[in-house]
Amino acid sequence: CDDGMKYHTASVCIPASYVKQAKEDVGDKLPICTVIGFPLGANTTEIKAAETERAYCDGCDEFDMVINVGALKSKNYAYVKRDFEAVVTAAKGKIVKVIIETFYLTPEEVAVASRIASDAGANFVKTCTGFNDGIATVENVKIMKANIADGVKVKASSGIRNYEQAKALIEAGAERLGTSAGAKILEDAAGK
Repeated sequence: CDDGMKYHTASVCIPASYVKQAKEDVGDKLPICTVIGFPLGANTTEIKAAETERAYCDGCDEFDMVINVGALKSKNYAYVKRDFEAVVTAAKGKIVKVIIETFYLTPEEVAVASRIASDAGANFVKTCTGFNDGIATVENVKIMKANIADGVKVKASSGIRNYEQAKALIEAGAERLGTSAGAKILEDAAGK
């Protein structure tokens, strides 16, 4: 949270068990984000909605939910959309980012997942959780950007370690980056 305030990041993403404490500590100085259905996305829709409601009550400002990859790969698109919509509803107008786990998906599945998230009312589609070997790629960012409605944004996340990677992802269409190397990237950017 200190780094987030120092570098004026869009938000800081923390485990749900720390949302209340973090919100009490930072107030309105920094938006607090947490993860829903993390890290595998296999929780039931009801559990994801309950996680969102609890974090909302604790003061959470943004929610990064993980897609049910198995449901998407099984082409159970109605289930996937209901899952997204339940979290969007529970977030009561606050920002929802759907992590589609591009590492596990084909380019066609990345496109389908992005469209479903967009149609379900998500504010962002996001590449990866970072809990696998996947990294945010320019190719996936471009696919995601091409398959979302106007007003929906792309967040590239996972494996972003330097300024050059960050710049390439932004140029491809990412409007936010998720990285644990944010301080280093911003310091490198300032030196360029």
